[in-house]
Amino acid sequence: MDESAERAVRRAITTMRMNLGEQITVEDLARSAMFSKFHFSRVFQRATGVSPGRFLSALRLQRAKTLLVSTSLNVADISLCVGYNSVGTFSSRFSRSVGMSPTAYRRLAGFAPEITVDTRFGPEVDVPARVAGVIRGPGEQSGPVFVGLFADRIPEGQPVRCAVLDGPGAYLFDEVPAGSWFLLAQAVAEPSRGGRPGSPGAPQEVWVGTCGPLCIRGGTRFDIDMDLNPARDLDPPVLLALLDAREWALARRRELDRLAA
Repeated sequence: MDESAERAVRRAITTMRMNLGEQITVEDLARSAMFSKFHFSRVFQRATGVSPGRFLSALRLQRAKTLLVSTSLNVADISLCVGYNSVGTFSSRFSRSVGMSPTAYRRLAGFAPEITVDTRFGPEVDVPARVAGVIRGPGEQSGPVFVGLFADRIPEGQPVRCAVLDGPGAYLFDEVPAGSWFLLAQAVAEPSRGGRPGSPGAPQEVWVGTCGPLCIRGGTRFDIDMDLNPARDLDPPVLLALLDAREWALARRRELDRLAA
């Protein structure tokens, strides 16, 4: 993508961020990018991997996540702040994308105790499919790395397969269900000056990687190595609630001690 097109997409994303509480349209965004509606939608999809509407919706939920853990605003007020006229619609979409309700997300300070797979998709029993490889980065000081197969370019809802690695390294998904999936990985770099990752005010750098869509059929084998890089403005927001790295590490240590006993 040429620099002028990328700058146009960035202008549109800035417009989104500045108007999350407004009923902004694709036509409005195209004007901010100085493109026709059709050309803008095509360029935006190519730059980000998702449509302008999907990106805007993800930004709204991302902002809601921040407000839930950093302010005392009630859920109804937060839903209005991010452009929802119905608190019921907001709560439903938040729960589906983040993996828990807004009130639960606030109670847990923005962390998920675990991430479960979508059990509606069974494995290919007769001829198992497999996706395996190595996740590289973000470095020795990173916490656990989450990697999963999702139905969409945006990491939200339940993955069909997932794993949590101690750090960058090898992963393996066997008995992968048939379908079209995106391989998505994420890690949160540890704060450089203390503080709990993800807590209000604590430095937090999210590293992400994506590959897909992968067309999985019975017997398909994919060997995919992937680099994690700092999330960019052009990357769709990570909506799935992040794992609590410290709680996960403690649980992991308890499990290893139990097996060694």
